[in-house]
Amino acid sequence: MSNTRLLARGLVPYDLQAIQVRSLMIKNEVTSLIKDKRARVGVIGLGYVGLPLATEFARNGFSAVGFEVDEGKAAEINFGRSYVGDVSSQVIRDVVDAGRLRATTDFDHLKECDAIIICVPTPLRKTKEPDISFILAAAEEIKKRLRRGQLVVLESTTYPGTTDEILRPIFEETGLKLDEDFLLAFSPERVDPGNPEFQTHNIPKVVGGVTDDSTETAAYLYSQIVREVHAVTSARVAEAAKLLENTFRAVNIGMANEMARLCYALGIDTWEVIRAAATKPFGFMPFYPGPGIGGHCIPLDPQYLSWKARQHGFDSRFIGLAEEVNSRMPEHVVQLVSDGLNDDRKAMNGARVLLLGVAYKRDIDDVRESPALSIIDRLRSKGCEVRYHDPFVRELRFDDAHTEGGRAPLASVELNDQEIQAADCVVIVTNHSQIDYARVTEKASLVVDTRNALNGDLRRESRARIIRL
Repeated sequence: MSNTRLLARGLVPYDLQAIQVRSLMIKNEVTSLIKDKRARVGVIGLGYVGLPLATEFARNGFSAVGFEVDEGKAAEINFGRSYVGDVSSQVIRDVVDAGRLRATTDFDHLKECDAIIICVPTPLRKTKEPDISFILAAAEEIKKRLRRGQLVVLESTTYPGTTDEILRPIFEETGLKLDEDFLLAFSPERVDPGNPEFQTHNIPKVVGGVTDDSTETAAYLYSQIVREVHAVTSARVAEAAKLLENTFRAVNIGMANEMARLCYALGIDTWEVIRAAATKPFGFMPFYPGPGIGGHCIPLDPQYLSWKARQHGFDSRFIGLAEEVNSRMPEHVVQLVSDGLNDDRKAMNGARVLLLGVAYKRDIDDVRESPALSIIDRLRSKGCEVRYHDPFVRELRFDDAHTEGGRAPLASVELNDQEIQAADCVVIVTNHSQIDYARVTEKASLVVDTRNALNGDLRRESRARIIRL
């Protein structure tokens, strides 16, 4: 029997009754604010996750404030300008002008918020261990201003246990108690940059609280802006669910990449094989090969799960094998370039290679963990002169650009006839929809297509020799 039912029947000790009463009070207080849309929502981190989230709350009648350490980003939002492709500047202007959205670098305004959502990056260290320093920094800012009556939700991807093992103790150091004074939950971010079909409002939300009251309250908050909310029994379950989602993708992409390399060795069309297998109406889900995996999720999230597994003496072999296969794809792409040049009796050393697309996926400007970076490094190490064209990425900067002997930034070149014809090899790394592939196949001499960007008609009419992944 739950404590709530026992309390109603007078069967709970007095001190526990008092705690239960305070717990019910805090949940009801926050829920009431949310119901009447009087709850003030704060979002820490206005990137690909945080900005769409804050905007959605503002669009649904809540007062939302975004917290940023980057003064430039905060200024852009307050001027009504968006720097995230999935959120239009017009939408930002509308909610800013209506007084429902503002951005600030002053974290003292956290005291005004009834719900605080953490949307900060969670990268990996060079040792492939989780780097939750941004979460800890956000937690410290909240801790300094934490007051009774606040709901805190972590959205940043992390390993199971972070919310209740790391955040809860930090917040309870203030003397405030979970359920009596504040509520705490985890709800994994789910964004697909550049996908117009799925936005914040129509992507189902998983929510797991450290306690039942936290789960119910956080789920109710998200139900105001999301069509479907799936509540789970704990924050740990929600944390693990996020890692499973992207580990599933990483492992299956790894299988597709391994199949692509095998098909290349056998002289079989990989894409035709996948299309044929996908006709099976059950037991098969198509995944597609590529030049490598990139972005803020798939290359990183499985490593969080693998790291946590090692802490418990468990070897997650599927994750390791998938990473090994996926990380070798840039090397395979360079081998395809080498094979193509060799067939033309050209050396890699001194060859001019033009990359089409350097973003990690189609029609976005994000280059985080993009396989293009590794491909460029490998081509340069072979003596190639590398140039690129990307309509979304004007300049490509490297991590060591400011160090002595570091790599200078590359600027996107215009995709004209002269540029295409001057290339000894054109490599399609990202299949942006704005690129005129018919022109490329007409003017180029050799094309390596890693994304199946060239359909059957283009391949049949191509004047260029085409090598497909």
